[in-house]
Amino acid sequence: MTFPLIDTLVSYPAGALTATAHVLHVEPQADGRQAVLLDTSCVHPVDVGWPDQGPDRAVVRVGDAEYPIVDCIVGATDGSALFTGRDIPVGKGTDGWAFVVVHFLAGDAAIAEGDSVELVVDAAYRTRLSVGHTACHLASLALNRAVADRWKKEVRADGLGAPDFDGTAIDVSLIVENGSVDTYRLGKSLRKRGFVTEGIAEALPSIEAAITATLAEWATTDAAVQIECDGERLTDRRYWVCALPEQTVRIPCGGTHADSVAALGPLRVALSLADVDGTPVLAMETFAKPE
Repeated sequence: MTFPLIDTLVSYPAGALTATAHVLHVEPQADGRQAVLLDTSCVHPVDVGWPDQGPDRAVVRVGDAEYPIVDCIVGATDGSALFTGRDIPVGKGTDGWAFVVVHFLAGDAAIAEGDSVELVVDAAYRTRLSVGHTACHLASLALNRAVADRWKKEVRADGLGAPDFDGTAIDVSLIVENGSVDTYRLGKSLRKRGFVTEGIAEALPSIEAAITATLAEWATTDAAVQIECDGERLTDRRYWVCALPEQTVRIPCGGTHADSVAALGPLRVALSLADVDGTPVLAMETFAKPE
């Protein structure tokens, strides 16, 4: 069995909710599903490299029939086999490999190589995830600002010039509908880098208030948000760009986003601290209330 060495062209970074595509390959899976490769896709897939945002809800239409896409994930092929998720053995952009959006359909879906199909994404669900992802980036910047005085050593700066606590300490980030959940390990390696963890439990209310105040300030600006892309291929670099009052921020990101800060409505965060196997872990939940 051979696979086409064609990178998927993706239109979801531009906000597309529909696409007309051609089926390049269909492969039955051991679990009874079918893995479908298309030449282009508007469906956001899970990227195992940073799986913070889950897949879109979407359907594929073949003629008069409509089939749910039950999962969508980044894959790769060297022409002889298809690998997905953590089974991908090479990094993105490796010569001789194609990186693809793998659409999983039920095993009884009548779809074949060469078919022309239409993809339709659930717009409301996409919007809620996009709001959550934009809120996540803003909250991380506000968190960096709120804990900037806890660094004793110089570390890399974020897009606004504050020490990048989020990028340094992040353990897991999860985008949810109209919000996000981010966890940060406050362990020995972070302390060696110069972050002061002493007294942080007592300081949580003031840190939370500072983050919420910054978010409230930004929410009144109607700052524009856009995704800049180096190209249309799945592997091309993409950036979240937000014109905040201080300056425009540019963060590498492969997800989907709202088109303005105002679209998020009021923003707030909730901080909590837990002990996980002897290591303090800070959790930040972010909540948006789009109108």
